[in-house]
Amino acid sequence: MVVNVKKVTPGTEVMLHTKKGDFSCVILESPSPEIILVKLKSGYNIGVKEEDILDLKVIRKKEEKETSKKSKGKEDKKKINNDLPNVVLIATGGTISSRLDYKTGGVKWLSNPQELLKVYPELLKICNISKIEVPFMKASENMDSSDWSKISEVAVKHLNDNKVDGIIITHGTDFLAYSAAALGFSLRNLNKPVVLTYSQRSSDRASSDARLNLVCAARAAVSDIAEVMLVGHGNSNDEFCYALRGSKVRKMHTSRRDTFRPINSKPIAKVYPERIEIISEYKKRNNNKVELKNKFSDKVALVKFYPGQDPEILEHYQAKGYRGVVIEMSGLGHVLTGESKNNWLPKLRKVIREGMIVCAAPQTLYGRLDPWVYSVGRELQSTGIIYLEDILPETALVKLSWVLANIKPINQDKVKEAMLTNMAGEFNSRLTEEEFLN
Repeated sequence: MVVNVKKVTPGTEVMLHTKKGDFSCVILESPSPEIILVKLKSGYNIGVKEEDILDLKVIRKKEEKETSKKSKGKEDKKKINNDLPNVVLIATGGTISSRLDYKTGGVKWLSNPQELLKVYPELLKICNISKIEVPFMKASENMDSSDWSKISEVAVKHLNDNKVDGIIITHGTDFLAYSAAALGFSLRNLNKPVVLTYSQRSSDRASSDARLNLVCAARAAVSDIAEVMLVGHGNSNDEFCYALRGSKVRKMHTSRRDTFRPINSKPIAKVYPERIEIISEYKKRNNNKVELKNKFSDKVALVKFYPGQDPEILEHYQAKGYRGVVIEMSGLGHVLTGESKNNWLPKLRKVIREGMIVCAAPQTLYGRLDPWVYSVGRELQSTGIIYLEDILPETALVKLSWVLANIKPINQDKVKEAMLTNMAGEFNSRLTEEEFLN
């Protein structure tokens, strides 16, 4: 007779006898009536079709919880280990906060972020998740600057709480770098680790990267590194993660688990579930009171220059009330000039003279802009363009958005000074060979 595995309490360790072989595992809460979700000893979660299960043997039952209010209080106290640091988890959406819908083949949001702790209890061996905040649940492509402000506002409350040792933020991958950069500018005088993490595959998939990313994020969140950083797979295996500075990171592959790479920078650290190996300098944990400056201007744009492009795009944004533009320039910082009808020089001079802030970032990503090498660069610089050295284009956009909302009064000189001030590690004064395609 086939045992009804659905009646087995989640958390029970069993030996499953299936059509494809026998293995020991822990029963997890099932995401679907037809699929039994289990955790293997390796740490992977897999789904087993109910029809493939021939029998099971209980190895170790989960301890039953008492149902009275008094015993429930005792149980809650047991969850807090006073010997472990306290970390706040801020869930914002993305694949890491979703699970596979076996009926549709797509993914949907977790009904409760607490489910992550049930699927990945390894986190609780590193820290106490003292609170879970859910300011919103969105795919990252649906976020805007108001969402950066909300995350910052939630974060600063806990950063200035002496009982909290660090913060983990779960986030979608596609526009994670924008949020990471925004937090670097909006959380001034940072005192504790702020760790953003992700997954490329939903948490209930066998190949999910969520387990290692979350465990390593927890390790980074209780470390001495008082930086806004992104923690995720360092290679395609489940070996280690990198901690990457939030202002110098970009998603470089649509689906690889090690999609994020440092740009013009080295990782801060190599993070294993049980330890951290420091790679480069970082700001250390301190007793600062974090200051919240989470205003951003939406009247900024990112424009990628391409061959033959008409510079009237600048006047289009100007007419729409935009106060600043970041141009992804070619080479060392060039756009179309010379005898072409689309010479950018006249339009650049006009819009800058009329008050628009124009900044330059490298579309090559790697390397540093230098307008002094060629005469065309010197001509372009004379228009008043602010050349942003080795900054990432998306970081430049976020920073310009932040500067235009926080620098008063706005004028070319003040904005230029702020844009060229290294506020969140967005500039690297010395680029090395090992920082290229790291």
